[in-house]
Amino acid sequence: MEYKRITSIDDANFKKLHDLMGKIFPSEEVLDYELWKEPLEDPSIRVYVAVDNEQVVGATEYRYYPDWNIAMTDFTIISKPGLSLGRFLAKNRLQDLQKLAKDNGKELFGMFAEIYDPYRVAEHEFGGVRVMDPYVRREVLSHLGYKRLNLSYVHPSWENNGEAVSGLDLCFMPTNEELDEVPASLVKDFLTTYYSVLPNKPQEWLNMIEKISAMDTIALLPL
Repeated sequence: MEYKRITSIDDANFKKLHDLMGKIFPSEEVLDYELWKEPLEDPSIRVYVAVDNEQVVGATEYRYYPDWNIAMTDFTIISKPGLSLGRFLAKNRLQDLQKLAKDNGKELFGMFAEIYDPYRVAEHEFGGVRVMDPYVRREVLSHLGYKRLNLSYVHPSWENNGEAVSGLDLCFMPTNEELDEVPASLVKDFLTTYYSVLPNKPQEWLNMIEKISAMDTIALLPL
């Protein structure tokens, strides 16, 4: 199995990846094909696929923010069981991020991720792929060391229609497992930067950012 980076929509593996995303994720979570051109060419956005026998069987997108020394896992796709894809992707992603942090003269502070809460929203079937089941995904993130922020969380729809997407938790995996809170200013700065690409912000998201602005820290709770 190979861990290959994609930096162009003209890469043959990107067509395979985008088709896979369309099968796995809800439509509001998938950016249109053409709109991937700039993100893929952005050196700070890292899109890697797991290639097995010339087939894209898994993928992960993430990015590193040197100013804050944190990362964000945008998505992870595991299309079939029995290949240890979760371990393969998580291991290679962390190694890459640790190198980026080291090149920045630091040890990685931690990594954000959004995760569906199937105990609140049960309709996400992820294309019928059992290994992508929200209950499984949630426990996998917990095993990796993620904790959920004590925050009523929404995010703008990637369809850029001004709708708010709920039923998720914003989580953080601290390098220091004893960490039980994060600065609210870090969360605000990260979210406003991360979603700056979407101009149509729902009022629910703006209200959430306003609440975060009034906080000093945000507790990290068990996932």
